[in-house]
Amino acid sequence: MTLLEQITSPRDLDALTTEQLIQLSGEVRQFLIAEVSKTGGHLGPNLGVVELTIAIHRVFDSPHDAIVFDTGHQSYVHKLLTGRQDFSHLRERGGLAGYPQRSESPHDVVESSHASSSLSWADGISRAFTMTGQANRHVVAVVGDGALTGGMTWEALNNISDDNDRNLVIVVNDNGRSYAPTIGGMARYLNSVRTAAGYRDLHHSSERLFGHFGAFGRAIYRGARGGMHGFLSRLTNNEALYSNLDIKYIGPIDGHDVEAVEQALHQAKEYRQPVIVHAITEKGRGYQPARADEADQFHAVGQIDPETGEPIGSASGGPSWTSVFSDEIAALAEKNPKIVGITAAMLRPTGLHTLAERFPSRVLDVGIAEQHAVTSAAGMAFGGLHPVVALYATFINRAFDQVLMDVGLHHAGVTFVLDRAGVTGPDGPSHHGIWDLAILQVVPHIRLSAPRDAVRLREVLAEAIAVDDAPTVIRFPKGSVGANIDAVRRMDDGVDVLREGTQKDVLIVTVGPFASIGLDVAERLAAQGIGATVIDPRWVVPVAKSLIELAAEHRLVITIEDGIRVGGIGTRIRQDLREAGIDTAVTELGLPDEFIEHATRAQILEDARLTPQHIARDVVAQVLGSKIPIARPLPDDADSRQLDSH
Repeated sequence: MTLLEQITSPRDLDALTTEQLIQLSGEVRQFLIAEVSKTGGHLGPNLGVVELTIAIHRVFDSPHDAIVFDTGHQSYVHKLLTGRQDFSHLRERGGLAGYPQRSESPHDVVESSHASSSLSWADGISRAFTMTGQANRHVVAVVGDGALTGGMTWEALNNISDDNDRNLVIVVNDNGRSYAPTIGGMARYLNSVRTAAGYRDLHHSSERLFGHFGAFGRAIYRGARGGMHGFLSRLTNNEALYSNLDIKYIGPIDGHDVEAVEQALHQAKEYRQPVIVHAITEKGRGYQPARADEADQFHAVGQIDPETGEPIGSASGGPSWTSVFSDEIAALAEKNPKIVGITAAMLRPTGLHTLAERFPSRVLDVGIAEQHAVTSAAGMAFGGLHPVVALYATFINRAFDQVLMDVGLHHAGVTFVLDRAGVTGPDGPSHHGIWDLAILQVVPHIRLSAPRDAVRLREVLAEAIAVDDAPTVIRFPKGSVGANIDAVRRMDDGVDVLREGTQKDVLIVTVGPFASIGLDVAERLAAQGIGATVIDPRWVVPVAKSLIELAAEHRLVITIEDGIRVGGIGTRIRQDLREAGIDTAVTELGLPDEFIEHATRAQILEDARLTPQHIARDVVAQVLGSKIPIARPLPDDADSRQLDSH
């Protein structure tokens, strides 16, 4: 039995010797490489926090002491040490979540995986512990992987320094990266500490010197290191940064030396006031393929060969939505010098890397600072540029006020490109991009598009760039683009008719890639004698005049969208129909207003009854069970069960 298999709770770590801790660290890395390569997940970040997490759990008593992980993808080692070692279904339904999850363990405190929030959580928890007579409980916030580029972190630090009478330890996991190398002034400052000749040379030469004297010399080295850290802090002037915030600073320390980290954490624990422990780590530690990956050091991977790190599994179904956008925005920028790209620590994941390679001065990565990205874009628009802000759909939620008040109110020509819109699958509740349609459509004069295929993505991107007096939004899902779906005809205002019903019974309004589902539903309905017209608005907000006219000609309108039903596009269409005095019945189909757990996209859509079979059945049941007339009577043998065969 391995040492790792003997760890069922953090207290099992207490009796391990230094040699055993080193052995355990190696076993954890081998476990992560073997298991995550099968399922996919956040490999690189977790390989970098092995010793750090072990030390935290040896010094502090979770769950009595609360441990909060910023960007919770760093929590795999934490899961292993708290008794969760079945990774066979990681990020799959019924298996472990890819982030901390309260339902899994009392050791998990914060579930949200949006970055830069841990210090605010820690501030609140530590205040509550102090005010409720739980002063013997500590709070440990593990912040890093780029989270220090987020403004919320610094807001929290400012407030943490306002009240020092609490047990709060902030562990800065400084690996110099987020998804990719971390950018910005703070990153450059910390990097100067990581690479300072004085720190690097003194650290290594001292370790070599004392190492010549065997175990005794290494013991002396560890004992002297606390004093050396104080000297190094003065050498790099890093302590001055945090002392101005009135927060005690310890470091920098080697985050891969369990004993060094433990010593620093014990010091911090005894201080009884907020303390920052600065640990320097290496993302992808112990796995050469990750270390060799300059793009993101295996930040997140799919299924890979554990020996080589090469992707395995089924071949792609075609180009990804991201790659289509990436190529097209670069092509447009060749012709239009006003186009600039902005992203928030996700240059490659959102596809702006191609633009950056061709025009380095025209792409800005602001770090994990979506609010700043949006308002900066408004300023660029005022100055005569056309900014394209590329984010994951889930992260636009963080900057809604800026979209509303800085872009919308000022009629700024800014285009937002939202990747991973709709159901994303295995990353769970905080990463589904299902709120953007409901949230953003309340911004006056905004224009929202959901292209159904690659051709339409290129079309609407060019159209969006031409809008200089209002925000435009283009959203598309995760994964591969499906086959192009040509229209039967295009209305004057850009609405595409994908199928003409033999009679005007049902109008199916599809949003984005749900066009293929809408066409499938129409086929099933036609087999039951129900005529269905299928349209793709291309631009779903504002609601097109031709859509209103088509709805008036049909007896029932069905809207299908990859977002929450409440306040979604279907709701907007219903309202516009009522304002136009049209009383056609409307059924809005979409996702429930719930936090949807991790599962495959197919499983989630099945649960939400957003499959062709379910939708067709429900439409037939609605027609049969209501007084909605249709152009021609249903056949006597009409039965929703027959729909499954089409």
